[in-house]
Amino acid sequence: MNKPKVLIAFYSRNQSTEQLARAVAEGAIEAGAEVRLRRVRELVGADVMQQVPGWLDNANAMNAKYEAPTEADVEWADAIVFGTPTRFGSITSELKAFIDGLGGLWFQGKLNGKVGSVFGSTSSLHGGNESTLLSIYAPMAHLGLVIVPLGYADAAMFKAGTPYGATHVSRQDSLKPDADHLAVARFQGRRVTQVAHALHGHPEAVAA
Repeated sequence: MNKPKVLIAFYSRNQSTEQLARAVAEGAIEAGAEVRLRRVRELVGADVMQQVPGWLDNANAMNAKYEAPTEADVEWADAIVFGTPTRFGSITSELKAFIDGLGGLWFQGKLNGKVGSVFGSTSSLHGGNESTLLSIYAPMAHLGLVIVPLGYADAAMFKAGTPYGATHVSRQDSLKPDADHLAVARFQGRRVTQVAHALHGHPEAVAA
């Protein structure tokens, strides 16, 4: 039988969100999923990116590792997990542009019933992690996704993360996600896979 298919579509500038994405992928694979890990692309050119130290180099390095997500990836997936840093308390324009580009699939009803979940990171403490994740819930509802939060269904949730999704605070990019935050992200991958299994009938999936 086919494995549950999980697409992780994320944007990351300084690798914190990338590390969460990789942990989500690890959890999903552990639970029996087939995973596609994709990084959405910048909306600005190299001249703009060069004004922010490290942005262009990091983007080039990550884009060499990850393909850009496509409509075909979305149609393939049983579950879609979005990941984003916070921009003024909300989703990045890069990830939002990708979501906005799914109108054709939405119009055809091809997104209805797919599992949806979110994770993210901020630079500063109280910098908008929860508001950012919640801001993505609205477009997921419009797309017809079955939104899967984390609640407190795993012991890892009592040490890190939020009930809305895995998170991290980088403190001006001086910290990378620690073991507790990565554990939450792995749980998120397992939980999404479990729900995709329940909704789409893939018997090989392992319960989270």
